[in-house]
Amino acid sequence: MTEVATRIEEESNMGTYAVTGSASGMGAASAAVLKGEGHTVIGVDLRDADVVADLGTADGRRAAVEEILAISGGRLDGVAAIAGVGPNMPDAAAVLSINYFGPVALLEGLRPALERADAGRAVVIGSNSATTVPLIDEDTVNLALAGDEEAARKRANAAQAEMPAEFAELAPPSISAYASSKFALARWLRRTAVLPEWARRGILLNAIAPGAVLTPLMLGSTGDAAEQDVDEFPTPMPLGEFGRPEDIAYWVHQFLRPEARFTTGAVLYVDGGTDAAMRPDAQPTPMTF
Repeated sequence: MTEVATRIEEESNMGTYAVTGSASGMGAASAAVLKGEGHTVIGVDLRDADVVADLGTADGRRAAVEEILAISGGRLDGVAAIAGVGPNMPDAAAVLSINYFGPVALLEGLRPALERADAGRAVVIGSNSATTVPLIDEDTVNLALAGDEEAARKRANAAQAEMPAEFAELAPPSISAYASSKFALARWLRRTAVLPEWARRGILLNAIAPGAVLTPLMLGSTGDAAEQDVDEFPTPMPLGEFGRPEDIAYWVHQFLRPEARFTTGAVLYVDGGTDAAMRPDAQPTPMTF
């Protein structure tokens, strides 16, 4: 029996949670909050984790699901799908595979384990880039939502190559794929959370859309933390400060609590007001007939 499995058996009165991206940033902060509450955390990452797996590949996702199920005994109180990469990664196809197909496959594979819990909870990390970056490629989004990873990857690379020169010179190399992957993820979540196999089985599925949070992912695109000037940042920052991983971890924890019983399909902006400043009238929108 593994060390994690032993802890689960000894602490059966506490919850068992899988957290991807647990080695750094928001994932590490979220894992720390859960562990601080006395829960067992099954960390998943490329390194320094209970489950070492590459969620950018189909084989890696299958292996991660199998290992999580083996360690947890097939029962999970919650899953926090936090692993992701930023737009500084030059391979647009890889960005799409990691940020969209990774969490979707993981959550679909772990849904039965969540169903076995009395109050299964799942949260994914999106991004306010899905609504504040004007480079969403609808073809990429639609192919991703259709589950065609090969075609979606090809389209993501094509969209990157087709980016207007005025954006290509200033933006990170895979900004379109990044924003499109997070847009598709939010749309998948909204569609999936209300399906009977999730909602009527008591499994709640929500998303957090962070903004400028000082994590390795953000700094990989914008530079060292000491160099950041909130007033020079390319998007408005109404609160006058950057977020911290702990700010996201707080809401991850709230969504995973058993008491969070009447919220599903939600996308919560934790971005210091950036989305509201850029699109004040985007929400709410009236239903049309």
